[in-house]
Amino acid sequence: MRAGIIPAAIARQPWGIILPLIVLTTFGAAVLYSAAGGSFQPWALQHLIRFGVFLTMAMIIMRLPQSLFRLTAYPAYGVLVFLLMLVDLIGAVGGGSQRWLNLGFMQLQPSELMKPAIVLAYARFYDTLPPAMTQNWRSLIPALGLLALPALLVMLQPDLGTGLAITFGAVAVMFMAGLPMKWFVGAGAAAVVAAPVAFFTLLHDYQRKRVLVFLDPEGDPLGSGYHISQSKIAIGSGGFFGKGFGNGSQSHLEYLPEAHTDFVFATMGEEWGLVGALFVLFIFMLILRWGWRVAQNAPDRFSRLLAAGMTCTVFFYVAINLLMVVGLAPVVGIPLPFMSHGGSSMMTNMICLGTIMAVDRWSRRSSGIAG
Repeated sequence: MRAGIIPAAIARQPWGIILPLIVLTTFGAAVLYSAAGGSFQPWALQHLIRFGVFLTMAMIIMRLPQSLFRLTAYPAYGVLVFLLMLVDLIGAVGGGSQRWLNLGFMQLQPSELMKPAIVLAYARFYDTLPPAMTQNWRSLIPALGLLALPALLVMLQPDLGTGLAITFGAVAVMFMAGLPMKWFVGAGAAAVVAAPVAFFTLLHDYQRKRVLVFLDPEGDPLGSGYHISQSKIAIGSGGFFGKGFGNGSQSHLEYLPEAHTDFVFATMGEEWGLVGALFVLFIFMLILRWGWRVAQNAPDRFSRLLAAGMTCTVFFYVAINLLMVVGLAPVVGIPLPFMSHGGSSMMTNMICLGTIMAVDRWSRRSSGIAG
């Protein structure tokens, strides 16, 4: 198409990420439509409306200046830690966990917002820390303190999946900030040694059961292992091309639990088969590759750490959910971005992507490209 036909304001939008998101979300809505028995209610229509709202939010975030991100990094972290404390004191209980604050017009889950907030705080911390200081163990003390407080508050809710997501984002920024590899190896070794103790002393009964089910899902296929067993049956029965749109017996006959949320990939795999699964993986590859390229091209250390950390947070969602539904990770209640029904997950991932869009815009401006 010739230059000048498309208005400049439209042409300079980050279509390299917007178009894959539209494709993936639309496909997710189709899966939710089928899971509801061929109806836009109650999931598919809300899924599309939320996407429109949160995409608009991401485009607004994209226009924010870098100075505002730097200025609000620690205040935003502090406000969310305070909200997490309120959750533990007066939060609403649902599904055996205390995770939400009732604001009247909505249920707010501060732990979801902490996932991008911890990345922002760590990017700010390591931007102000001289690079040589990253090799000094004394710099670990404030960094670990920034992570320990929100992670502990989230674990108390209890919400192991979100606690791990917060930790993963923080550790990813620490790794890319240049901390010595031996520290990560040592921490990994310590975690392996401490894991058995944590299993018996820190985890709740239902969390221990999830780990045992992960190790032996066929040991109780009609009880605690039911979710994983039915998920693998659904995916396996799809074969190469799937059973066809609207013909997923596992989800339609309600054998597959949480077919519209945590196990939406299994619902899709049954109807669209390996072809559909590879298509979803390809779209996620495009999204994550775009985020990583933005991080590589970032104009400064703060921007680079921020974009890379947000990309890793989205990656954590995708990787854990996909490993979970095929039985390669314990069930931790992490939805698949832009396909699962749920507003909190989509909001968090859109904040991450909106922030990466902002870094992309800063890079273009620093190189003299209008944006």
